[in-house]
Parts: sequence; structure tokens; C-alpha cells
Amino acid sequence: MTASSHDVVIMGGGLAGLTLAMQLKGRFPDLTVLVIERHRHPVPLAAHKVGESTVEIAAHYFAHTLGLREHLERDHIHKFGFRFFFSDGKDDLANVTESGVRRVFPTPSYQLDRGVLENYLAEEAVRRGIELRGGAVVRSFGITQGADEPHTLRYTDASGEHEAQARWLIDASGRAGLIRRKFDFTRDNGHHANAIWFRMEGRMDIDGWCNDADWQNRCEPPERWRSTNHLCGPGYWLWLIPLSSGAHSVGIVADAAMHPIEDMRTFDKAMQWMHKHQPLVARDLEKRRDGLLDFAFLRNYSYTTTRMFSADRWALTGEAGAFLDPFYSPGSDFIAIANTYITMLVGHDLAGEPVAPWARLYERLFFSFYENTLQMYRGQYHLFGDPEVMPIKVVWDYAYYWGVLCQLMFQNRLGDAALFAALGPELERARVLNIAMQDFFRRWHAVSRQRNAGVMLDQGELDWFHQMNNGLHDELSHGDLVDRLRTNVALLESLAGGIVDRAAKDDPDLADGVTPVPAPGPALFARVA
Repeated sequence: MTASSHDVVIMGGGLAGLTLAMQLKGRFPDLTVLVIERHRHPVPLAAHKVGESTVEIAAHYFAHTLGLREHLERDHIHKFGFRFFFSDGKDDLANVTESGVRRVFPTPSYQLDRGVLENYLAEEAVRRGIELRGGAVVRSFGITQGADEPHTLRYTDASGEHEAQARWLIDASGRAGLIRRKFDFTRDNGHHANAIWFRMEGRMDIDGWCNDADWQNRCEPPERWRSTNHLCGPGYWLWLIPLSSGAHSVGIVADAAMHPIEDMRTFDKAMQWMHKHQPLVARDLEKRRDGLLDFAFLRNYSYTTTRMFSADRWALTGEAGAFLDPFYSPGSDFIAIANTYITMLVGHDLAGEPVAPWARLYERLFFSFYENTLQMYRGQYHLFGDPEVMPIKVVWDYAYYWGVLCQLMFQNRLGDAALFAALGPELERARVLNIAMQDFFRRWHAVSRQRNAGVMLDQGELDWFHQMNNGLHDELSHGDLVDRLRTNVALLESLAGGIVDRAAKDDPDLADGVTPVPAPGPALFARVA
């Protein structure tokens, strides 16, 4: 048995573990980092892990924090935003509501081919001086408590059995959740949904599914295929995501009670389900059945944990900790957030500072971000097929995300205790308002007329919305950031008033019990007659 000692040992060399290793090494070049990964690299390309779509925080983290922008631009697909079709049971996209953008927003995001990305990350990690042990399996580990003694770990690989000591032990083992399961940290978060997904060879050309020239020309350029396309219905959404390797990722995510996993847990069953709910997708897939690359399903994918970071110098990141939902693609965002907090904790430790108060603060902040985001999903899936309510909910959810959480991440203020103290009242107002609005969307859906006309709801035509996205990369001083966050919270309050006012035009009772906010608020889509 060989023995080694490291500053940091990371159990898991997937997306979360490799990016954390690179962030730590970039921040602290002299740090010794060992990553233990059970798979051997290179991993398969198209038939690999799910989680291809990125949004703004993850794209910023990969491109700027980790310095991967050249790789993203060269080897992955520049995303044409999120796009939604309210097309349950329909076979004519020109005659259903489409919500998205005609022109791509200024702040970039990407469609990632996870196999391509993780192979590159593994190679780049080694180039940056990180020790990566592939084909290695963790056999046991011990965590020291309340002492300065190192943690211990035993693992095996092709060369035999090894023992490693680590000042910091990080769990990035994905759903295996080695630390989370060992200490029974897993908790039900009240959001119960399932998912199936698969990859098909060749590109699915959604732009060719409709011959209507006006519909084709609503996008500039007419390249809807580059979007994360959501085909939505009551209780579910279906994704279409292109991969740079030439394959296409397809997934169905559904409320567990409304669409049981038993109805779609094989490719043949999923095809039957799609013929009923999304016939255009099924029709395209029938032509390419022989190109099926993989198929997987996952029950009850969403969960939380009671712990993320410890003063005893261990931490969780990625799905080893908590997972929300694939909708809005927050998985990589929360990897970026957790990795940033872990990097800051290691920095406090290296500086000889007590870790305990910072671990408590960062864990509290992480869970507040998690819970605020969870509100967008829990109890919401039944309204996903509503072509009136859902496009407005998407605008609200984006505005909340861009206006608050993105500001903190882009300005490197995730751990700024002084900032959170100064903005405590405003952030609490935003939290309470988001909860109220998610409840309001449910009540609105209950009385919605669900008008589903052949219109394009262009988010880019909302000037305030476009400007919010465009300003994400602004470099702000502490004072400017405080001002912007206060302005954004005020905008959210005004937006809430405008949404309530709009809904109340159809049903005045919806305004009952809602605290009045000056209306009209920021511009919304024109109402469809």
C-alpha cells in the first residue's frame, strides 16, 4: 500500500470535482490537490452525462473564473437562449405560443457536450498541476472532528491499494453522495418529479418542422435548434439540446403524480408518450430510431441536504450535496456557487483564520439561494403547459435570477458579509415577494383562459429585461452594487404589481389579498385576445 499527503483530496472527478480542483489551483498555485475518479478518461462523448445547458452564472464561472472561454467558444455550441413552445398534443408550431428571443441576448451561455467538456477538464487539470487518479474507487474514508489532524482515505486503482491524508476532504461524488449518505444528511425537499433522457445521432432540426415562412423568420438568424427548446404541457416539459459532437439530447421531465415514470421508463414507452403529447418530436425520432445512443431515467431526482460546509475542513459540492431541477439548468450554477464558497473556506484556513464562522455563514447563504430557487419548482409543474401564465412566470423567474443572484456571482460578492448586512432588508423583501409570486402564479393558472395563439413572445422586446441581461458583466464598486441591488428589488416589486394588474383584468378576484404595488410596472408581453 502506498501513502500520500495532500492539502485537498476531492472524491469525484466529474464536472463538480474537476472545476473545483481548477478553481483551487488557480487561486492557490502551491496547493496540492488530488482528485479521485472512478471512471477512466477519456469518457464517451455523446453517450455520457446529462446536464448540457448552461445559464449565465455557470457560463460566467466556466469562461471567466476558470478561464475556459476559448474552449467553450471553440468546442461547444453558443446557445440561442431558452425557448418555450406550448405544444401539448399539437403538430403545428406556427399555431402555438412560442416564448423566447428573436435575437440572442448579450450575455453568452452555451450548450455543453458533457463528454467533450469533462475530457478537456481532465486534461487541463493535469496541465495545471492537479493529480488525477482515474479508474480509482474510494473504499473508505475517515473524518476527524474538532482537531487539526488530517482526514484519511483509502482507495484502489489498477496499481493496487492506496492511502491518502488530506487537510481538506471534498465530496464531489455525485448522487453517490459519500459523505451525505454516511452521515444521513439527505432530506426530502417536497419537490417530487422524475426524468428520462436519451441521445440520438444527428441533429434534430426543429427549424424544419414548420414550413410557415413567417414562423421561420421570427428568429434572426432562424436557428432555433441552438436554443434549449422546451416543448411544454400540463405537468411536464420536454427538452431538445444540440451537442457539439453532432448528437441531440432529448429529455422528458415530469411531475411524478401527473405523468408516472412507468409510462416512459423505456425508449419504446417514451416514444408512445411523445406520440400522444409531442407528436412532432415523435415523428422526427421515428426516422432515426437506429441512432439511439443511450437511454436513462431517474426517479425523484430532487433532494436537499442538512449540511454543505464544515469547520472540520470537509465540504460537499454538486449532486453530492443537493439538487434542484433541470428546468432553468441550475445544476452548474450551484456547482459554481458551492465551489466558490469552498475555495473561500480553504483561503481562510490557509490565512490562519478560524473556519467555523465562515463555514456557518457560507452554508446559510448557500441554503438561502437553494430555497429561493426551489420555490420556482415546488408545486409549479401543473402550470407548465399554460401559454398565458408560464411565459410571464419565466420572465419573473429570470428577473429574480438576473437581478439578485447573478449580481452577487458576477461581482464576486458571494461571501461579502458587509454587503449582506447592508442589504438584509431588501433581500428579505425579495425573498418574501418571490414566494408570494410563485403562489400567485398557481392561483392565476387556476382561472387562466390559457389562450394559445400562434404568436411569438419575444423577451428581447422587453427593454428593461434586455438591459438587465446586458449589464451582468458591468464592473461595480461596493456602493454601485448596493445601489443596483436596491434598484433591482424595487423593479421586482413594480413588476409584481404589473403582473397582478394584468391577471386581474381577466379575474378581479386575483388581486384580493395582494399588497398593492404601483402599476403599471415594467413592460410585459402584449395580451393575446
